Amino acid sequence: MLDYVDLQADLSAEERLIRDTAQEFIADKLESEIGEYWIEGTFPTELIPEMGDLGFYAPNLEGYGLPGVSETAYGLLMAELEACDSGLRSMASVQGALVMYPIHAYGSEAQKDEWLEPLGAGEAVGCFGLTEPQHGSNPSGMETTAERVDDGYVLNGSKTWITNAPIADIALVWARVTGGDEDSDGSIRGFLVETDRAGVTTNEIKEKLSLRASITGEIGLNDVHVPEESVLPGVAGMKGPLSCLTQARYGIAWGTVGAARDCFETARQYALDRDQFGGPIARFQLQQEKLAEMATQITLAQLLAHRLADLKERGELRPQQVSMAKRNNVRVARNQSRIAREILGGNGITADYSPMRHLTNMETVYTYEGTHDIHSLILGQDLTGVAAFE
Repeated sequence: MLDYVDLQADLSAEERLIRDTAQEFIADKLESEIGEYWIEGTFPTELIPEMGDLGFYAPNLEGYGLPGVSETAYGLLMAELEACDSGLRSMASVQGALVMYPIHAYGSEAQKDEWLEPLGAGEAVGCFGLTEPQHGSNPSGMETTAERVDDGYVLNGSKTWITNAPIADIALVWARVTGGDEDSDGSIRGFLVETDRAGVTTNEIKEKLSLRASITGEIGLNDVHVPEESVLPGVAGMKGPLSCLTQARYGIAWGTVGAARDCFETARQYALDRDQFGGPIARFQLQQEKLAEMATQITLAQLLAHRLADLKERGELRPQQVSMAKRNNVRVARNQSRIAREILGGNGITADYSPMRHLTNMETVYTYEGTHDIHSLILGQDLTGVAAFE
């Protein structure tokens, strides 16, 4: 597999093991079938517990049955899952970075004891309710409310484009507190909401043209009563959801490299196997130029991901650096999947080959967890000190 500057030479034994375990799982369980799941618009839910058994959910966290592996190991795992399909990485990323991470970082001991082990084992599924029908790139404008009442809160509102929602047992819903004292009124808080509570609906969004091997839905909240114990006590304001997004974007920066690498390997092998005009098309200069550029761009994306891991391990990673990597690496995967499809010619439009499936998936990944344009503005503000959002 493409590793042109021999980055694997610096991997630890544990990091190699995690990478190899993910590769073996995909080869045994999904490699020959993922295209069919994508066509049918379904996710292999029967594999969720097995993914838990293998430690695919938030393995970079410690305690509560979680191993606390390195950030590089976690990134390698995300890359292998997305080399299979973005839907597979999205499920694991939401479960780990957007649900388990905030419980681990901001939850009470009771919340951690109740949820982290079953989520980590894949015995329970979580989802992250932030995006709303009218508030995507501007989550601080959210309209979902949590009204204080004597015995807790009453939630009203809606969330959309929520990965895992239709199969989730628990939803981490972000809402604006109302009816409280002057200091807390209007503050954004996170609520752990069981999806079987009265007033909760999680309708599936169907007929997607991208990220089809992923279960996506809405969260409807109609006078949903939750107790005080459902609030994440350790965070208030936009710091909560934004810190979760930083964790998820880190995984995306790694994952999309895996998708791009899979496109390259598929195109390279096809170019070697496909005979035209008396020999393999890999001998033509036009095809070699495409493969050379693909390899270069993917290698640069790999280097950026590995550097993020080093910074994250040292506790020095800034959200803006993650924005740069998310912005760049998704763009690389989006562009190189298209070039890979070109090399495959007419055969490239079938589900027998992965590049066009990756290509359509990247249209979603290019948009979610902060659009490409939004990450450009985040970098622009960091570089100039001037916020274009205001």
